[in-house]
Amino acid sequence: MAKIKPLQESDANAQQRELLDQVKKKMGGVPNILATMAHAPAVLQSYLSFSGAMGESSLSPALRERISLAVGQRNACDYCLAAHTALGKMAGLSEEETLQARKGEAATPMDAAAVKFALRILETNGFVTDGDHEDAKAAGLNDQQIIEIVAMVALNILTNLFNHVVDTEVDFPAAPAVKAD
Repeated sequence: MAKIKPLQESDANAQQRELLDQVKKKMGGVPNILATMAHAPAVLQSYLSFSGAMGESSLSPALRERISLAVGQRNACDYCLAAHTALGKMAGLSEEETLQARKGEAATPMDAAAVKFALRILETNGFVTDGDHEDAKAAGLNDQQIIEIVAMVALNILTNLFNHVVDTEVDFPAAPAVKAD
């Protein structure tokens, strides 16, 4: 049960209502995570700005979803796994590819390197090694993409921690279980 419930539109002040309307217009509805963030308009506005900016990054939508799935899996965020499984499919990932990403894998060398690098950032609190950088570069990642991967990890840490703290009720289809190899 959610520790903080989503803000109801009828309880929203003008600023909150404007943000919720913005979300509704873009997405066709307001997911529970965003309705809950709306209790703190600065947080919702920050999230919308950050995620919107990352949507303009050089990373493909499919790669951004792969990173989100890998980080969400590592951080055991059921809400994010459900949301990014759905968003990943909208970005062209098959169910098998979403499961691969959750295992820290991808079919192409560059996507695999990006997901691996994202997980190294998470595992090392950003203290990646020279070897981690060299592996990323050898797989074809450039400086811009490496920096954008850092930002994607940070964005997902925000949502993962948010969902853990408030225990956001999942309003996406549940993500399938990952089977051990």
